[in-house]
Amino acid sequence: MKSLRNTALNLALGVAGASSAFATDLTIAIVNNGHMINMQKVAEAYTADTGVNLNWVSLEEGVLREQVTSDTATGGGQYDIINIGMQEAPIWGAAGWIEALNFGADYDIDDMLPAMRNGLSHEGTLYAAPFYGESSMVMYRKDLTDAVGVTVRDNDSWANIKGAAMAMHDPDNGVYGACLRGKPGWGDNMAFITTMVNSFGGAWFDADMRPTIDSAAWHEAINFYVDLLGNYGPPGSEGNSFNEILALYNEGKCGMWIDATIAASFLEVDGVAYAQSPNAGNPVGANWLWAWAMAVPAGSPNAEESMKFIEWATSKAYIKAVADHPDFGWGSVPTGTRASTYAYSEFQAVAGFAAAEMAAIESAAPAATELKPYVGVQFAAIPEFPEVGSAVAQEMAAALSGAKSVSDALEASQAAADAIMSEAGYY
Repeated sequence: MKSLRNTALNLALGVAGASSAFATDLTIAIVNNGHMINMQKVAEAYTADTGVNLNWVSLEEGVLREQVTSDTATGGGQYDIINIGMQEAPIWGAAGWIEALNFGADYDIDDMLPAMRNGLSHEGTLYAAPFYGESSMVMYRKDLTDAVGVTVRDNDSWANIKGAAMAMHDPDNGVYGACLRGKPGWGDNMAFITTMVNSFGGAWFDADMRPTIDSAAWHEAINFYVDLLGNYGPPGSEGNSFNEILALYNEGKCGMWIDATIAASFLEVDGVAYAQSPNAGNPVGANWLWAWAMAVPAGSPNAEESMKFIEWATSKAYIKAVADHPDFGWGSVPTGTRASTYAYSEFQAVAGFAAAEMAAIESAAPAATELKPYVGVQFAAIPEFPEVGSAVAQEMAAALSGAKSVSDALEASQAAADAIMSEAGYY
């Protein structure tokens, strides 16, 4: 097994094992999601082959965003490699906060899914390489929907989704109809909420970049969200994000979950089926687009070694390394980044979600439209968005918990967003 791993490493890096003479230490900040955790074990072969020691800092995604943003913006130098996504990569690249990435021909950048490559680039230059990519979709217990006589369809109406959740909801037996994100954060509850708002015909900003949060579409969407999750979700939903809901789902406690397509790789419950995201008449923006990617902070003294590691960790050879690893296999490979992954018959045999995942990624619509006049699906690709999104996230969690009315939460959200955008000089 060691020789197979070494061969894959050498193909990806274009170097021989003798490079271990140039051993160094790399500190890598990662989100504490499953594929990132798996990478720590797979990368033991990288250290064995190159002599590069890897120091991992694994953080919950809200904490990761705060720490990585602060350190990178100030040139703190705490990390050699950082996990960022599509909101940050183009903006930070344009600002000179992160290094442009250049890989060898064997990397086959044209194999990267266009949606991921475009979303992580600025003016055609790649600034972060996708470790895994995702859209969002419905993951539901078909055994439960069949038992109660309801059907979940692709691009279903929200009314039908609520009806299915109501029918499956059986809290006395530990089953909740719908498990949805409620934990505050611009990439936590607001990732899901924004797609719901989009599907109701709402948007974050108008053509003049003035916030449109205290609008009819937002009121309709948030009232629906609070009603759906409050009546047919698990208690304490305002504290649940991806990892919390994944645990609930695998304990058999969720009838359906609308979230990142990547979750399908980690579902352990039998009878799971998939559907494209629901909408309330507007399918554009009803499913998000994201990649957890790897980047090198500008000025890193270990930039060359960092880029070599990223080249390996986001390569076709890495996919094979996970597939061949005794602890993982084809069912555990990171998805949503490379077309070649979906062509492997071994992957197709174990990934019942593959077609639904690819359909969601290909249908995601990050481009600006008349209704949504900014780039991004579940975020706006402007520097101020994380501050705006974080402020609104707190208000939405307060509405979900019952600490505030929906009207009061939206009014406060509008005021906070107005203040941030005005101070930034948009108007």
